[in-house]
Amino acid sequence: MKKDNKNFFDRLSEPPSGLLDRIILAIKKEQELKKTKRLLFGFLFLFFISLMAPPFSYRMLVSQAKNSGTFYFISTAVSDFENFLAFWKDFSLAILEVLPVTEIIFFSISVGISIFTLRLFLKNKNLIFKGLINNLGAI
Repeated sequence: MKKDNKNFFDRLSEPPSGLLDRIILAIKKEQELKKTKRLLFGFLFLFFISLMAPPFSYRMLVSQAKNSGTFYFISTAVSDFENFLAFWKDFSLAILEVLPVTEIIFFSISVGISIFTLRLFLKNKNLIFKGLINNLGAI
């Protein structure tokens, strides 16, 4: 009986072969899963923020264009085209003067970021979802 106990404890002191490799592989998979999750949530956060910004900036742009009289100058130029051709320099300067530049820049940047984020998300979606599926399947 004592012999069996001694043999049992001797086996416990020696780890099975390949245990270190399996531990390192499990740690690497966990790190990859964490990295993939962080990347996915970062993309989703940026994607939703970038989708919410253009409607907001568009409403600001339209509101400022209505308040500034830009639509009035443009509609006058279109409806009375002969006078527009005669006084095109004055009309152009008047339109440029009342143009809501800040809102145009804000709207352009928000649309650009939305397109960039959508492109980035679609380009890397296979990498993200394949990494999540592989890592979750291994757990």
